[in-house]
Parts: sequence; structure tokens; C-alpha cells
Amino acid sequence: MRRRFGWIGLVLLGLVGLTAVAAVVTPMGRYIARGAWEEGKILMRRRSIDRIISDSATPPATRAKLELVLAARQFAVDSLGLPAKKAFTKFTQLDHDTLVLVLSGTRRDALVPATWWFPVVGRVPYKGFFDFEAAKRAERALASDGFDTYLRPAPAFSTLGWFNDPLLSTTLATDSLFIVQTVIHELTHNRIYVNGEAVFNESLAEFVGNRGAVEFFRSLGDTAGARRAEARWADDLLLGTVWERGYREIDSVFRARPYPDDGRDDASPAHTAVRTLRLAARDTVYARLRLFLADTVAPRLVTIDRESAARLRLDNAALLARRIYATGLGDFEAAWERDGRSVRATLDRITDAVAKSRGDPFAAIR
Repeated sequence: MRRRFGWIGLVLLGLVGLTAVAAVVTPMGRYIARGAWEEGKILMRRRSIDRIISDSATPPATRAKLELVLAARQFAVDSLGLPAKKAFTKFTQLDHDTLVLVLSGTRRDALVPATWWFPVVGRVPYKGFFDFEAAKRAERALASDGFDTYLRPAPAFSTLGWFNDPLLSTTLATDSLFIVQTVIHELTHNRIYVNGEAVFNESLAEFVGNRGAVEFFRSLGDTAGARRAEARWADDLLLGTVWERGYREIDSVFRARPYPDDGRDDASPAHTAVRTLRLAARDTVYARLRLFLADTVAPRLVTIDRESAARLRLDNAALLARRIYATGLGDFEAAWERDGRSVRATLDRITDAVAKSRGDPFAAIR
């Protein structure tokens, strides 16, 4: 019997090996293999945060930030009910100051994002690249296909609890508020993650990360830190209204100029004429949005550089990429108010409602 299972094991191992070889020769297989390799390096280089803190050679500023990470992690577990496992108990020093480049793309003449499908997480409107040259090639390919593109760096990511995610040097290099927000944001994904609903997942994590950071600093008696976290969240909410307004107006002008349903291809004169009208209308909207951002919103920002905010890139790809993290933020805030200003109560209720629903997860916050 043991020998029989041994032969079955060898056959299965052979099949797995053949499958792996077949996967690596496909674009998706190569992409996943590169991601697995990079994640493997991150995991192999992990060092215990406790040991780094106790090391007398550790610079005081680094020690203080690492102590903050452990405190934020414990707060997320005890006060917010977020499952942490062993995440953020270790630290990985990267070889470079950019962890990953994230690519988004949206049609220039429609609010239709490019999407990519991945195992486990489903379909998402962005793609991360450890290979920066591959990211640039993918961006050029999207642009040649008629998409606005938006390529930007990201300092952290979550494996959704599959691995014990370490704190990365790219995150440690940021300020204390961003570090706390990042820890709580990423641990939120361990609590709730809806496959194929990236906008909901990231916007919820933004809410929990920001409001959770306010509660964290208050729990420490750090009044200045709590005020700073409140101000940062207020700025994010304010900018969220800009992206919501831009989305509604762009969507409206596109709906008012529908493409002819005549069965012709995209190169037909009628289709081309409508596309020209749609592009001109969207440019008008973005020009108005630029003035609104520069004259009305930027002067009210407290923690974000006003001049930089006024010059933020405005096109379909940038708009939808920002809305991934800023959709329904006002609704999350209103739900938090109804729940007695308790992040945990709001998160518990949303988690239960999403588990019972089969439709739009945003309905759980209304």
C-alpha cells in the first residue's frame, strides 16, 4: 500500500512539474513566477522586529518607528478585531527604494478600466510589477491601444494573510502616521476581502486605516498625533469629493454622447465623429475640475502640499486609479457616525452585511 501511494505521489509530482513548466512559458505564468520569486526574497530576508529593537546598534529613530509598528499592530488586533497572525512582526530591508510599480489603464473615450485576472483575488483594475522595465512596456502597450495610463510606485502590499507579511523598508522610510495607517490598512484585508471588488476592498481599508489611526494615537494619549491623523483623513475626504465629482461629470458627458449602435466597426465615420465629441467634452470637464481643485479644494488642505495637489494629474486613468482608494469614503464616514464613532462597530457591521449580501458590497455601508 505504501509503495502504491509512493508511485501515485511520483505521478502527481510529475504532473505538477509539467504544469509548472507549462505555466512558466505563458505570460501569466512568467508574471506569477516573478512575483513568487520576489515574495520569496522578501520572506527569506525577514528579521525579527523584536530583535532589531533590542539590538544596541539600531539607530534610535529606527527603533522608535519599529516600536510604533508593533504597537499599531497590537492595537489593530485588540481594539479593531483585525486578524494579524504573524504579520508585521518582522522587517525586510529591500535592495532599492521602490517596492513595486502599479499600472492602471482606462479608455480615453469611456470610463472603462483595463482589468487583469489573478488566482485567489479575482479580477482587479491594476497590475503590480516587480520588473520595472516590464511595467513600462505594459504601459506603452496600453497607451498604444487607446488607454490613458497611470504608472506609480507603491510602498506596501498585502498577501491577504497567506504569508506573514513583514514591514518593508519602503514603508519604514515614511512618517509615523503613514506607518500606522499602512499597518491597519493592510491588516484590514485579512479581515475582509471580496473577490473581484478591488474598489470596495481598498476604499474600506482606507477608511479603517485612517479612522483606526486616529483611535490609535488617542489610545496613546498622543493628542498631537490624533489631530494630525484627523487632519490627514479630512484632507483625504475632501480630495475624495473631487474624484467623485469628476467621475460623475465625465460619466454624464459620455452618456450624453452615445456611440451609434449600427453594427459598424470603431473606424466608421459616425463612430469617429462621436469619439471626437466625447474627447472634447471630457477635456472641458477636466479643465473645470482643474480650476475647482486649484481654487477651491487645494487652499483648504492642511496636511497635503497645496501646490502639488493643484497640479495633480487629471485624466481617466488617474481618476479611476484614485477612486479605487476613495470611493464612498463619505458613506463610510456616515456609517461610522451612526455606529457611535466606533471603527470596530462599523467594521463588524459591514463584515456581517457583506457576508450576507450577494450584490454590490457598497450597499452594506448605506
